[in-house]
Amino acid sequence: MMIEPFRPFLASEFRVKSATLAWERNRAAALRRQVFCEEQGIFQDTDRDAIDDRAIPLVALSSLAIAHEDVVGTVRIHEDAPGLWWGSRLAVVRPYRKAGAIGTSLIRLAVCSANAKGCRRFLAHVQSQNAPLFHALHWTTLGEVVLHGHPHHFMQADLAYYPPLTTPETGFLSHLKQAA
Repeated sequence: MMIEPFRPFLASEFRVKSATLAWERNRAAALRRQVFCEEQGIFQDTDRDAIDDRAIPLVALSSLAIAHEDVVGTVRIHEDAPGLWWGSRLAVVRPYRKAGAIGTSLIRLAVCSANAKGCRRFLAHVQSQNAPLFHALHWTTLGEVVLHGHPHHFMQADLAYYPPLTTPETGFLSHLKQAA
Protein backbone atom coordinates (compact mmCIF):
# COMPACT_ATOMS: atom_id res chain seq x y z
CA MET A 1 0.00 0.00 0.00
CA MET A 2 1.39 3.37 -1.00
CA ILE A 3 0.86 6.25 1.41
CA GLU A 4 0.47 9.69 -0.11
CA PRO A 5 2.91 12.32 1.17
CA PHE A 6 1.50 14.81 3.64
CA ARG A 7 0.17 17.92 1.98
CA PRO A 8 -0.25 20.93 4.24
CA PHE A 9 -3.74 22.31 4.60
CA LEU A 10 -4.32 25.53 2.73
CA ALA A 11 -7.35 27.60 3.57
CA SER A 12 -9.64 28.01 0.58
CA GLU A 13 -11.43 31.20 1.64
CA PHE A 14 -9.92 34.61 2.30
CA ARG A 15 -11.11 38.01 3.35
CA VAL A 16 -9.20 40.70 1.45
CA LYS A 17 -9.46 44.07 3.23
CA SER A 18 -7.71 47.10 4.67
CA ALA A 19 -5.59 46.20 7.69
CA THR A 20 -7.67 47.77 10.45
CA LEU A 21 -6.36 45.86 13.47
CA ALA A 22 -2.91 45.98 15.05
CA TRP A 23 -2.31 42.23 14.61
CA GLU A 24 -3.15 42.53 10.89
CA ARG A 25 -0.66 45.38 10.42
CA ASN A 26 2.00 43.54 12.47
CA ARG A 27 1.59 40.29 10.51
CA ALA A 28 1.63 42.22 7.20
CA ALA A 29 4.92 43.85 8.23
CA ALA A 30 6.33 40.45 9.24
CA LEU A 31 5.29 38.94 5.90
CA ARG A 32 6.94 41.77 3.97
CA ARG A 33 10.14 41.30 6.01
CA GLN A 34 10.04 37.55 5.34
CA VAL A 35 9.60 37.96 1.59
CA PHE A 36 11.73 41.01 0.79
CA CYS A 37 14.52 40.63 3.39
CA GLU A 38 14.84 36.92 4.16
CA GLU A 39 13.69 35.19 0.95
CA GLN A 40 14.66 37.66 -1.77
CA GLY A 41 17.44 39.54 0.03
CA ILE A 42 16.35 42.83 -1.52
CA PHE A 43 16.63 44.66 1.81
CA GLN A 44 18.84 43.89 4.80
CA ASP A 45 16.86 44.17 8.03
CA THR A 46 13.63 45.86 7.03
CA ASP A 47 11.78 46.95 3.92
CA ARG A 48 10.08 49.84 5.76
CA ASP A 49 10.51 53.28 4.22
CA ALA A 50 8.94 56.74 4.44
CA ILE A 51 5.97 55.61 2.33
CA ASP A 52 4.83 53.37 5.21
CA ASP A 53 4.03 56.50 7.25
CA ARG A 54 1.25 57.44 4.82
CA ALA A 55 0.40 54.15 3.09
CA ILE A 56 -2.76 52.12 3.59
CA PRO A 57 -1.86 48.47 4.22
CA LEU A 58 -4.16 45.84 2.70
CA VAL A 59 -4.22 42.20 3.74
CA ALA A 60 -5.53 38.81 2.71
CA LEU A 61 -6.68 36.86 5.77
CA SER A 62 -6.95 33.08 5.65
CA SER A 63 -10.02 31.66 7.35
CA LEU A 64 -10.57 28.49 9.30
CA ALA A 65 -14.29 27.98 9.77
CA ILE A 66 -15.47 31.53 10.57
CA ALA A 67 -12.33 32.81 12.33
CA HIS A 68 -9.54 34.65 10.55
CA GLU A 69 -6.35 32.70 11.07
CA ASP A 70 -3.44 34.65 9.62
CA VAL A 71 -2.25 37.21 7.09
CA VAL A 72 -1.27 35.29 3.94
CA GLY A 73 -0.82 38.28 1.65
CA THR A 74 -0.34 42.02 1.78
CA VAL A 75 0.16 45.11 -0.35
CA ARG A 76 0.22 48.81 0.45
CA ILE A 77 -1.27 51.74 -1.45
CA HIS A 78 -0.69 55.46 -1.18
CA GLU A 79 -1.63 58.69 -2.92
CA ASP A 80 1.49 60.46 -4.16
CA ALA A 81 -0.32 63.51 -5.62
CA PRO A 82 -4.00 64.31 -6.08
CA GLY A 83 -5.44 61.45 -8.16
CA LEU A 84 -2.07 59.66 -8.51
CA TRP A 85 -1.96 56.40 -6.54
CA TRP A 86 0.75 53.78 -6.18
CA GLY A 87 0.74 50.17 -5.07
CA SER A 88 3.86 48.53 -3.66
CA ARG A 89 5.28 45.73 -1.54
CA LEU A 90 2.91 43.01 -2.76
CA ALA A 91 3.82 39.87 -0.82
CA VAL A 92 2.17 36.44 -0.51
CA VAL A 93 3.27 33.55 1.72
CA ARG A 94 5.04 30.83 -0.24
CA PRO A 95 2.40 28.04 -0.13
CA TYR A 96 -0.19 30.34 -1.75
CA ARG A 97 1.93 31.90 -4.49
CA LYS A 98 1.28 29.37 -7.25
CA ALA A 99 -2.49 29.70 -6.91
CA GLY A 100 -2.50 33.36 -7.99
CA ALA A 101 -5.80 34.08 -6.24
CA ILE A 102 -4.25 35.94 -3.29
CA GLY A 103 -2.10 38.31 -5.36
CA THR A 104 -4.91 38.87 -7.85
CA SER A 105 -7.38 39.69 -5.08
CA LEU A 106 -4.96 42.10 -3.39
CA ILE A 107 -4.31 43.89 -6.69
CA ARG A 108 -8.05 44.17 -7.29
CA LEU A 109 -8.66 45.57 -3.79
CA ALA A 110 -5.76 48.02 -4.14
CA VAL A 111 -6.93 49.55 -7.39
CA CYS A 112 -10.67 49.44 -6.63
CA SER A 113 -10.27 51.10 -3.23
CA ALA A 114 -7.97 53.79 -4.66
CA ASN A 115 -10.48 54.30 -7.46
CA ALA A 116 -13.14 55.02 -4.83
CA LYS A 117 -10.82 57.67 -3.32
CA GLY A 118 -10.51 59.65 -6.56
CA CYS A 119 -7.71 57.77 -8.31
CA ARG A 120 -7.17 58.92 -11.89
CA ARG A 121 -3.92 56.99 -12.39
CA PHE A 122 -2.64 53.90 -10.53
CA LEU A 123 1.01 52.91 -10.91
CA ALA A 124 3.40 50.27 -9.57
CA HIS A 125 6.92 48.99 -10.02
CA VAL A 126 6.41 45.26 -10.48
CA GLN A 127 9.17 42.67 -10.29
CA SER A 128 9.67 41.42 -13.85
CA GLN A 129 8.72 37.82 -13.09
CA ASN A 130 5.29 39.07 -11.94
CA ALA A 131 4.59 41.30 -14.96
CA PRO A 132 2.62 38.58 -16.85
CA LEU A 133 0.13 38.37 -13.97
CA PHE A 134 -0.36 42.15 -14.07
CA HIS A 135 -0.74 42.13 -17.86
CA ALA A 136 -3.52 39.54 -17.48
CA LEU A 137 -5.19 41.91 -15.00
CA HIS A 138 -5.30 44.82 -17.49
CA TRP A 139 -2.06 46.57 -16.61
CA THR A 140 0.30 48.06 -19.17
CA THR A 141 4.08 48.19 -19.00
CA LEU A 142 5.25 51.77 -19.44
CA GLY A 143 8.95 50.94 -19.19
CA GLU A 144 11.51 48.71 -17.52
CA VAL A 145 13.81 49.75 -14.68
CA VAL A 146 16.20 48.22 -12.19
CA LEU A 147 15.25 48.85 -8.52
CA HIS A 148 17.25 47.54 -5.58
CA GLY A 149 19.33 45.51 -8.05
CA HIS A 150 16.33 43.67 -9.54
CA PRO A 151 14.54 44.18 -12.88
CA HIS A 152 11.07 45.72 -12.59
CA HIS A 153 8.31 46.82 -14.94
CA PHE A 154 6.93 50.32 -14.43
CA MET A 155 3.22 49.60 -14.88
CA GLN A 156 -0.17 51.32 -14.97
CA ALA A 157 -3.59 49.81 -14.25
CA ASP A 158 -6.48 50.28 -16.66
CA LEU A 159 -8.99 51.82 -14.22
CA ALA A 160 -11.93 50.83 -16.45
CA TYR A 161 -11.51 47.25 -15.16
CA TYR A 162 -11.50 48.26 -11.48
CA PRO A 163 -14.84 49.65 -10.24
CA PRO A 164 -14.71 51.82 -7.10
CA LEU A 165 -14.91 49.90 -3.82
CA THR A 166 -16.02 52.23 -1.03
CA THR A 167 -15.76 49.69 1.81
CA PRO A 168 -12.12 48.50 1.85
CA GLU A 169 -12.27 47.99 5.63
CA THR A 170 -14.80 45.21 4.91
CA GLY A 171 -13.28 44.23 1.56
CA PHE A 172 -14.52 41.04 -0.04
CA LEU A 173 -14.22 37.28 0.07
CA SER A 174 -11.93 35.45 -2.32
CA HIS A 175 -11.72 31.73 -2.89
CA LEU A 176 -8.76 29.51 -3.71
CA LYS A 177 -9.28 26.44 -5.86
CA GLN A 178 -7.43 23.54 -4.31
CA ALA A 179 -5.83 20.78 -6.35
CA ALA A 180 -7.38 17.39 -5.79
